[in-house]
Amino acid sequence: MNTETAEIRLKRLKMRSWRRGTKEMDLILGPFSDTRLTALASDALDLYERLLDENDQDLYLWFSGQAASPPQYTDLISVIGTANH
Repeated sequence: MNTETAEIRLKRLKMRSWRRGTKEMDLILGPFSDTRLTALASDALDLYERLLDENDQDLYLWFSGQAASPPQYTDLISVIGTANH
């Protein structure tokens, strides 16, 4: 049973967003997490958390458009990409 509060979860996700394996992904996911995570619904947060489990090299290819993302992440990647512009 998960006893993590919503506040703790958001802090954890922000930390994971800013402390990636590559600086590029820090700069893509970190600002998004600072400004937009609190507005995401619970199911969107679940999807974001699964996205954070992905490999940074794959994530960079998806965000840069060099490779197609898995369908479950397409909309979220688009939201994150537009939030950073």
